[in-house]
Amino acid sequence: MGNRIKWMVLSLVYLFSAFIIKAQVTSFPVTLETVLQLAGANNLTVQEYQLKYQQALAEQSKAKEWWLPEIQAGYSTHFLNGAAMNTDGNILSDLNRNNLWVGLGVSAEIDFKNGFYRALAARQKSEAANYFTIAERNQVILKSVQTYFDLQAEQLKYSFLQTMASQADTIAQQLRVQVDAGLRFQSEYLLAQSNHNHLKISMLQAKTEWRKISSLLTNLLALEGINHLVSADTLFVAIAFTLPSSDSISFENRSEYLGLNTELNSIHTFRKTENQGLLLPKLKVGFDNGAFGAYSNPLYNTYQFNASLLWSLPLGRITHRGDLKKWDVKILSQQNKVEQFKNKFNQEITTATAQIEIVGQQIEIAKDALAQIVEALRQSIERQKMGTAEPFEVFQAQQFYLQAQLDYLQAVSEYNKSQFALKVTMGDIL
Repeated sequence: MGNRIKWMVLSLVYLFSAFIIKAQVTSFPVTLETVLQLAGANNLTVQEYQLKYQQALAEQSKAKEWWLPEIQAGYSTHFLNGAAMNTDGNILSDLNRNNLWVGLGVSAEIDFKNGFYRALAARQKSEAANYFTIAERNQVILKSVQTYFDLQAEQLKYSFLQTMASQADTIAQQLRVQVDAGLRFQSEYLLAQSNHNHLKISMLQAKTEWRKISSLLTNLLALEGINHLVSADTLFVAIAFTLPSSDSISFENRSEYLGLNTELNSIHTFRKTENQGLLLPKLKVGFDNGAFGAYSNPLYNTYQFNASLLWSLPLGRITHRGDLKKWDVKILSQQNKVEQFKNKFNQEITTATAQIEIVGQQIEIAKDALAQIVEALRQSIERQKMGTAEPFEVFQAQQFYLQAQLDYLQAVSEYNKSQFALKVTMGDIL
């Protein structure tokens, strides 16, 4: 009776532990389509760039306010006790001055130089921020897609090794029966068991790598409460996009270039504030109307209007040209960034096209090798069942089959990643 109760308690502990482990591992099925949808919407880096774009729009809105006046309402007071100087320079002593003003006024300071050019530059900056947001979103989606292909390949690798380990276990058990019957040496069975354990270790290594890639993709997609991603795509084939002709491939199609070039235009516009902007004046206008007088005496209506239209020429602009030099350096720096991007674009195009060509050849070779070794492995297993093949021949065929299968999975994964990389490099929006 005591043993029975002990067994029931142990069973409940086991079931509870299994439930906890299962609850801790939350699997989430994903497909390539799911990744494409989630990467652009959920990724925190993309959200950061979108916020930067919103900030640029806010700065553009602020720049549009340059011509709007300020409205003032309220009161002001003044008190003086002692001496004061009047307008003709005479000193008056023993004064006790007090006055009060209550009314409404409007004042505006319109700097045409900064208004025209800074508003335009702010709009150009917001356009550049939008281009950079599109570019960053594209890069995040590309990284997510490439990580998904790695996930898919590692998941298939794990499943394949699981099948191979099961097959190796079956062979080992067959050899054990033959050893017990005196038909085989025990060393052959031990070799088969060692091969089985080696495949189990490889299977666990693939599972570990699968979990690592799953964690990376979960972070890229900003998924919360998900511990393990599982590819739900039933096919694992090479994806080939229809590529445009080489004549239509240009760095001008890339959002990064459009952003850098628009930023360059913005800097040129800012420079105009220190050059052509000197020809534009600054207008100041202000008027107010209200009651004015002493604290205790009757108040009298007071209306005043002030206006000025002034041109200014800083002497430093003529002698040292410091502001112009500052903007000239910024222009040269931005032009350098544009040229660097052009070189990077050419390198990316060359690398992506070469990668697709080479990996495409690898896929064809891997297909042929896989077809050949599948037949060789099948024949080796049949001969082993009949006792006409040595165990090491089957093990060797298994290893060749394993390597051919892994070569094919890796080649297809790299090919698909390169296809998407070339698509982004050419300026397509994912």
